[in-house]
Amino acid sequence: MYAMKTRAILILVLGLIAGCSSVLAQPKAGSPEAIVTALYRAHKSKAQDPFFNSKSRASLDRYFVKSLADLIWKDSVTSAKNNEVGVIDGDPLYNAQDTEIKKFAIGRAVVKDDTAVVPVTFTNFAKKEKITFNMKKVAGVWKVDDIVYGGDAGTLRKWFKDSATPAKPGS
Repeated sequence: MYAMKTRAILILVLGLIAGCSSVLAQPKAGSPEAIVTALYRAHKSKAQDPFFNSKSRASLDRYFVKSLADLIWKDSVTSAKNNEVGVIDGDPLYNAQDTEIKKFAIGRAVVKDDTAVVPVTFTNFAKKEKITFNMKKVAGVWKVDDIVYGGDAGTLRKWFKDSATPAKPGS
């Protein structure tokens, strides 16, 4: 009888710990991590994907600072109008044309005043990747100011800057 009570209490405690750990794993609403989490969720939905929606920029404005949202919006509208691939020619949240994402994790933000850096790690086709979101607090709301891909891939803003720079003759 005593062993059954002890076992029942142990199961209850383990259940509570498991429940609490999943609650603790959720980012605080409105935090930089919560914004990045929401962006990845929206990206999975064709109707809410901010990157390839040329009908409404509401989703863009929810996640990105105005200057970056303007660049993405212009690219989306122009490429849809001309029926061509724009500056964003792959998946900007995974920096890839094709994806097979595993071990996806959004790290803890490093916050300094009105800026934050949120690391995202995952494997894509068994290759470890890290993308960093540079965030800014605008009117009390965290928004993505740039996405850093690392290495030769640069940043999302650099993609737009490079596409606006005319090629030099002979290069």
